Amino acid sequence: MIMADLKPEHFNRRMEAGGVAVVTLNRPERKNPITFASYAELRDSFRKLVYADDVKAVVFGSNGGNFCSGGDVRDIIGPLFDRDMKGLLEFTRMTGDLVKAMRACPQPVIAAVDGVCVGAGAMIALFSDMRLGTPAAKTAFLFTRVGLAGCDMGACAMLPRVIGQGRAAELLYTGRIMSADEAERWGFFNRLVAPEALEAEAIKLAQDLAAGPTFAHMMTKTMLNQEWSMTLDQAIESEAQAQAICMQTKDFRRAYDGFIAKQPPVFEGN
Repeated sequence: MIMADLKPEHFNRRMEAGGVAVVTLNRPERKNPITFASYAELRDSFRKLVYADDVKAVVFGSNGGNFCSGGDVRDIIGPLFDRDMKGLLEFTRMTGDLVKAMRACPQPVIAAVDGVCVGAGAMIALFSDMRLGTPAAKTAFLFTRVGLAGCDMGACAMLPRVIGQGRAAELLYTGRIMSADEAERWGFFNRLVAPEALEAEAIKLAQDLAAGPTFAHMMTKTMLNQEWSMTLDQAIESEAQAQAICMQTKDFRRAYDGFIAKQPPVFEGN
């Protein structure tokens, strides 16, 4: 499947050199809220990445100085009051399916966060493999501020793993904004960059990954996700098997031949 041939209706996507797909939400005048339609299309798009030959890495970027303001109040929140329990569960499962699809796609996903990053937007950033932010980034898991529980889209499982249990509990109970400095200090952001350099830095990082051994990157992402539910001995054994599989790849041989020839290897992802 060639992702470049598929044109999304409810978000922006373009291809950059090196097999990097850049995704942004397309409603900057309202700080990029998510709608029912964009939830579903994003979910389906990330699911299709499993079969995409032309995408080696993904940047989920900001648009108009903001990342995402969460679920659209008019399009989503209001209509939810007309749903019964079954309909509400269908919606909450759909939102969870988006971040599950992000975890399941083999490509590394890099979030480039500027400005507002709240609610579902904060969850998209959280479930990305790496996150770059700007000093203006304001991240909030504000579910309790709208009368809901902090346990949304996997937040209670994922956030403590990234920033620690105590810090996650504070953010999920209070719904307060996590400043960019806090986010970097706590490990939510890998680093902070100037707003004008954010997208270029994220794309450069994605291109560096895309130029590497992409089959091995896929294996790394798989192990990072699967080892959550393993004992330490099971994880060690799983990594032994995964590494043995990677030793069968041509990229492993390319790295060896490059070392012997004192030249950088050119990886091809096979």
